[in-house]
Formats: sequence, C-alpha cells, structure tokens
Amino acid sequence: MPWKYSGRIIRVGKAWVDNNGTQYPAVWNNYSADEKAAIGLTWEDEVAAHDNRFYWGRNADGELIPRSLTDINEVDEDGNPVNDADGNQLVTLGLKSNAIALAKTQAAGLLAPYDWQVIKATEVESYSVPSTVTTYRAAVRTASNSIGTAITNASDLAAFMALYDTPVDSDGKPTGNAPINDWPDAI
Repeated sequence: MPWKYSGRIIRVGKAWVDNNGTQYPAVWNNYSADEKAAIGLTWEDEVAAHDNRFYWGRNADGELIPRSLTDINEVDEDGNPVNDADGNQLVTLGLKSNAIALAKTQAAGLLAPYDWQVIKATEVESYSVPSTVTTYRAAVRTASNSIGTAITNASDLAAFMALYDTPVDSDGKPTGNAPINDWPDAI
C-alpha cells in the first residue's frame, strides 16, 4: 500500500526529494492528509493478489487474466501456425492438460513403491502380491481416473478452481481432501 509522488513509490520512514528539489524528512508520514495532498503525495491501494495457478496476472485495468483451460495451438500475428524444428505446430497446454498430467504423475509415484511386488508375482510362481497392496493399487488407479474425469468435466474456470477446494465442516475444519488431491491413504 504505497504512497506515491509523480509515479514514484515513497517509502514510509525514508527521506525523499520532490521534482523541485524540496527535501522531505523521514517523518513525512506524520504530516496531515491535507499536507500530504498539498505536496503531491497520493495513496494507492495495492492490487489484490491473484492465484497464479489460475491467472496470468492483471491487465492494465486491473482485471485478472485467466489461464486457458484448454490447449492453445500457437499462431503468429498473421494467424499462421507456429511450428517447431520438426514442422509440428507448437501447442501451449491448458490447465486441464497440465492437471491431468500431474495426476498421472502422482498416481505413478504412489504405485511405484509396490511395482516390485507385482513383478515378483509374475516371475516367482510361489509368490503372490498381498491383498492390501492390490487393493491399494486399485484404489490409486480408481482415484486417478476419478480425478481425470473431474478435471475433464470442469466446464469453466470456476468449476476447475473448485477442484482445489478442500471440503470443510461448519467450523471450517477439513473433512476430506480437495477433489484434485483425493488419493487413498498410504499403506
């Protein structure tokens, strides 16, 4: 929440000089509102923070610039496809594609510690994967599919953002996981 003079930020507790060479002491903040206005100081509210998972930032009018939910085929200023060195059109992945890829990576990470047991069961006739492991692995795959479906079904940015909201009770205490992060408990 800065004070400004001619577009410059004037820091509280710091002396400063105006465009006419007039010096103001570090205690300038103790001046009255009228005195500050008379020397050209203005208060400018800070722009509210934005969630950079969903927004690029703000435009010149202060409006949020949303990230695209869907993939964007890149084109130049004439509308022609922008291609990579191999001639393939460049594509900027949207929020949905990135979220689905992350969910698949998370699922792979949850399954990986138990892969050796599945491999061993295929190679050693007398070994079978414990039922707790098979149940857990099935739950991870189900959760991954459910998360992917929820992402795909998000019809707009608000619905997509809601996937990141952790459900809470009337006291504001979490009652579960956010839909985007609703994985089974580890075994």
